[in-house]
Amino acid sequence: MMGREGAGNDIVEIKVHPRRENNVGSPPPYQNKAVFKKWVPWLVPLFVVSNIAVFIAVMYVNDCPTNSGSCVAPSLGRFSFQPLKENPLLGPSSSTLVKMGALDVARVVNKHQSWRLISCIWLHAGVFHVVANMLSLLLIGIRLEQEFGFFRIGLVYVISGFGGSLLSALFIQTGISVGASGALFGLLGGMLSELITNWTIYANKSAALTTLLCIIAINLAVGLLPHVDNYAHIGGFLSGFFLGFVFLIRPQFKWINQKACPPGYIAPPAKSKHKAYQYVLWVVSLIVIIIGFTLGMVALLRGVNVNDHCSWCHYLSCVPTSLWSCNSRQVYCQSSQLGNQLNLTCLSNGKSNLYYLSADDLSKVQQLCAQLCS
Repeated sequence: MMGREGAGNDIVEIKVHPRRENNVGSPPPYQNKAVFKKWVPWLVPLFVVSNIAVFIAVMYVNDCPTNSGSCVAPSLGRFSFQPLKENPLLGPSSSTLVKMGALDVARVVNKHQSWRLISCIWLHAGVFHVVANMLSLLLIGIRLEQEFGFFRIGLVYVISGFGGSLLSALFIQTGISVGASGALFGLLGGMLSELITNWTIYANKSAALTTLLCIIAINLAVGLLPHVDNYAHIGGFLSGFFLGFVFLIRPQFKWINQKACPPGYIAPPAKSKHKAYQYVLWVVSLIVIIIGFTLGMVALLRGVNVNDHCSWCHYLSCVPTSLWSCNSRQVYCQSSQLGNQLNLTCLSNGKSNLYYLSADDLSKVQQLCAQLCS
């Protein structure tokens, strides 16, 4: 969950991609003019404002003073935070996040709430979570929107977020998941594929590619720590990588040079707007995206847990060391219910409490048990 926000560290380094100049005897034909339209970014700032507004709305619904015994920052009233032992990120309860659209695989599979694969990317677990992710989004997204416009970057962001949620749901089927990190990693993946498919129009290619690969490797490595959903990172990155070949394609260098050449200068002719390899990557990527999402959704709705078919895949999200364990701490409670009254007793610490439920909700009972045993 927390590892996701690392996606934006030093992403502005990628601006070192200068457009290649024409150096064939004559003055550079587009030395003083913009070859590509520069867009005024508004969608990425709107995404940031929307995420913050949603977080405020979630805290309003959470209403910690009414629903919990003690709160952090009680002077904030109903916007105060859950106790730190329950949520160290300064945020709402798990049950509130579920109510507002968090990714809960049991609800997606059993109650056909597939919309949670999208809604969860607009939710965050706490103040630290939303601030880190939104700073990363500004660092990555603003420059990309300036280069490619709101429509293409918006599609990459949302579809990558969906892809991250989908892969996460196929591997992690207990607990809940929220956060925009899958979408953020999708933008990183899009930056990499954009550099590859538009290779002919960039100078300093090797330096730019090395820098970007190092940033991606570091952020994916952070996801190997415990309590970080690296499946969402990987799913978002792969989605954005293939989407970049589809949405972020540029004309080849010769075509740009020919179109930008001023009167009186002759540029080398270009037979086509794009290179043959660009068309191949476009077709292959589109096929991979369609097949991948289709198979993923079919497997998810059938309740498939990919871990049952891949004995080593759990290492993609957490690698155990002598410093930490990847095993989630299991909690067990004894319960008895009379009408809408539920009595829970934690078997590990003996604590007991009485709850009033409007419906028999297994997911909420499990979260109450976890809170009771914490």
